[in-house]
Amino acid sequence: MEFMAQEGFKVYGQEHVIARDFRRGNKYVDKAKFQELATCEIRPNDLVVTMMGTSGRCAVVPEGIERGIMDSHLLRVRLADWDLDPKYLCLLINNSSYVRDQIETEGKGAIMHGLNSSIIKSILLAVPPLIEQQIILAFLDRETTKIDALIAKKERVIELLQEKRTALITQAVTKGLDPNVPMRDSGVEWLGKIPAHWGLKRLKRIVDFRGGGTPSKDNLDYWFGDIPWVSPKDMKVSVVVDTEEKITPQAVRESATNLIPLGAVLIVVRSGILIHTIPVTLTGRELTLNQDLKALIPRSDILPKYLFFLISGRQKELLVEWKKEGATVESLEMDLVAQTQIPLPDEREQEAMSAFLARETAKIDSLVIKIREAIGRLKEYRTALISAAVTGKIDVDGTQ
Repeated sequence: MEFMAQEGFKVYGQEHVIARDFRRGNKYVDKAKFQELATCEIRPNDLVVTMMGTSGRCAVVPEGIERGIMDSHLLRVRLADWDLDPKYLCLLINNSSYVRDQIETEGKGAIMHGLNSSIIKSILLAVPPLIEQQIILAFLDRETTKIDALIAKKERVIELLQEKRTALITQAVTKGLDPNVPMRDSGVEWLGKIPAHWGLKRLKRIVDFRGGGTPSKDNLDYWFGDIPWVSPKDMKVSVVVDTEEKITPQAVRESATNLIPLGAVLIVVRSGILIHTIPVTLTGRELTLNQDLKALIPRSDILPKYLFFLISGRQKELLVEWKKEGATVESLEMDLVAQTQIPLPDEREQEAMSAFLARETAKIDSLVIKIREAIGRLKEYRTALISAAVTGKIDVDGTQ
């Protein structure tokens, strides 16, 4: 927007409410524009409610924020009645099913769910006396702190398991399974020492690269077929066999996409996720790709599973080696990928390492899944506890 400034008075939007973080962002207006929009200023203890898309989400403006205004996608609620605690009202809006039902019903729009001040003003609330609100808030602060601490511990366990998984893969694919085997310097900085009997080959000598493309969205004859069409959002599994979108044989014949065989290794080569991760997966069937992915189709010298584990285990180093400099979107430089020297044990050893890693990583992945399920249950319990407390369904002080 033409009136935005590099510094001055901060502009707050839906992202601050949804993230519960009023420190983020760097949108500002100058003093003249701030004075012009002074009625939109927000202050500590104001409630701000999201108005469009993810609408009806509420946050209490915290102390110590930069002075600023809200944008047009937020609604401010400033309580004149001191018999209502803003934190209590916020919990009621966010967690009470009867309030959420009113918001959902009244906020339905033809294109996007939206709210306005009239809808917010019309919401009916069941509110206890102020002293009870404060008792409920103290109870919830105490109990949710316990739950949050337990969730944090479980999330830390997941981090440690993921670190163990990466270390396990790294050790196997670059050092082998025999700790007593003689080692030699690979001459490759990111690899270091490798078993003396292993070879080294550039990736372009042992795989064929194949790209993809997007069939025209305007031609419905290209879409809703039965051929998986992989995009970065489908790269969350170790073996991809299904995708959100599918295309037809006609789309393959008449567009830039290609059929990729079973047993290829897929990597994302253009996406913001490449800031920290190289998504990699194996193809579990014949499929197609969009232009943000590349298929590495192994020749006889290298097994797909070994290459998959090598890339997934050495992502940190390979991101440094492969990153394209100066790209507007995070990208990999395919010439650098092709020139990369890969450690190459014989096929028998590759098979043994792949089987070992598949077995051991499956154990870790199973543990991670169970812990995430436990975290999910804790979050559900947290939400239910808040809802029950602010609607009077549980006794929080032993007087009822």
